[in-house]
Amino acid sequence: MKIISWNLRHSRGAQIVHIQDLVGEHRPDLLLMQEVTAEIDSVAQRFGGHYARSVLPGRAHGLAAWSPHPFQRPAQSLALQRGLIVRRICQLLDFDDYSIANVHLSHGQMLNRLQLRRIAAVSAPRAAILGDCNMIGAPFLPGFQDVGGRQPTHRSAGVLPLRLDRCFVRGFHCVGAEVLAPGASDHHPLLVSLVAV
Repeated sequence: MKIISWNLRHSRGAQIVHIQDLVGEHRPDLLLMQEVTAEIDSVAQRFGGHYARSVLPGRAHGLAAWSPHPFQRPAQSLALQRGLIVRRICQLLDFDDYSIANVHLSHGQMLNRLQLRRIAAVSAPRAAILGDCNMIGAPFLPGFQDVGGRQPTHRSAGVLPLRLDRCFVRGFHCVGAEVLAPGASDHHPLLVSLVAV
């Protein structure tokens, strides 16, 4: 299973044409997106596939998933521990024997780890958590491995390179991980190939 996660940078970043180019080049089984606005909602009409978006409470943007294959179940939203400004959610995709979580976690380095633990607690025994984790260093997430690419995925203030976009797995083996070119966003897409173990 090939998955791409990409923070689009809501209204100032990647648009549908950039998403279409990314999908056309890499052909993922699942594309997870963060900071997605209503302008992206027509992706399935534009180039096929299936799409679901979950809006952050009180915000115009949120989390979205696209796949060329039908989702087995409707995407669910999980409320996460609240940060000082933004109320965070996780988009959960449940399949027969695994779950995928699409995340855009808080900036607080203790809070985002607590949010990860909440997601892990409701995930299937075989699970992957991907997205913009806003996390520096180890996740301290028992049972999960950090398998994403090791290169920086974002430049804070355009200067400081950070690896904020991550992939954590339980019950999967990562057979390939790559940080792609950023394109129209300030975040690089993260590409992982996973097989069940």
